[in-house]
Amino acid sequence: MSEPIIEANQRRRRKRFEFRLEIRMLFLTLILLVVLSLSSKYFLTYNNIMNVLDQSVVVGILAVGQTAVVLTGGIDLSVGALLGFGGMVLALSGSSIGFMPSLLLGVLAGGAAGGINGLLVVKARIAPFIVTLGMLSVARSVTYIASGAASITDLPPALIQIATGTILGVPIDIVFLAVLYVAAWWYFGYTKGGRTIYAIGSNAEAARIAGLAIERYTIAVYVVSGVLATLAAAFMAGRIRAVDPTSGTGLELDSIAAVVIGGASLFGGRGSMIGTLFGVIIMVCIRNGLNLMGIDPYWQGTAVGCIIVAAVAGERLLSGSKAG
Repeated sequence: MSEPIIEANQRRRRKRFEFRLEIRMLFLTLILLVVLSLSSKYFLTYNNIMNVLDQSVVVGILAVGQTAVVLTGGIDLSVGALLGFGGMVLALSGSSIGFMPSLLLGVLAGGAAGGINGLLVVKARIAPFIVTLGMLSVARSVTYIASGAASITDLPPALIQIATGTILGVPIDIVFLAVLYVAAWWYFGYTKGGRTIYAIGSNAEAARIAGLAIERYTIAVYVVSGVLATLAAAFMAGRIRAVDPTSGTGLELDSIAAVVIGGASLFGGRGSMIGTLFGVIIMVCIRNGLNLMGIDPYWQGTAVGCIIVAAVAGERLLSGSKAG
């Protein structure tokens, strides 16, 4: 059987698996929504639904980059720190050079940091866990030094506008998130680059033998993750009207949780953007529902942690896969 036919068969099998996974995630989401709506009469109110969508934006953006990294068999523990770093670059430069130049500078800074992650993973062959853990510490340290360990509130008005404005009555940040997920879904499902990323996570050596540019794409996913961290920082800063050196703390775990809950394998080669989107919605809804029910915030981490373990265990049983 020729290689194109083999590749086509593998792609069809992957798409069938992803479709089944996405259907399961849809039912799980619907069940969760029913349970939460019965638990609190305020859950399905318009204001709370918009609040849930708004809370999904930052984690949702980070989860797109995290999904790309995880599909290659890597992990990015630095996205939360890069959010704070990119946001600080944006805030410090915004008052002097304007919103768009400062946003570009922040994106370049986040992308450069992500590129360093990718280069160390590919060229130095250091485990992604170690590389991105190191970048987490470096980025957080630089952010504290640059900001003088103080919050910055002098933000460009345009930054606040993109986070709080609307397009045809729909908040701009939600529109951006929707467009981002559609673009990512199309890229991973229908382009050579998307297929290459899946191939790297499935079997990097086979992908290398097949002549695929695995080093270039592996570096690229970390760059994208860093860029998206800065864009997430812009929406967070505009929403709270400040940039704090602690911004993004813990969000690396939230982004990983969303990807894992969405059915992606931490071993790489398996996952989908639709699954990740459901993972984001599930996680944000759980936190929101626990708040509405008056659950102590300190217990919410326990709930989310148990759900992550249950999601991985359940998916392993359902798929019969050994890959997490």
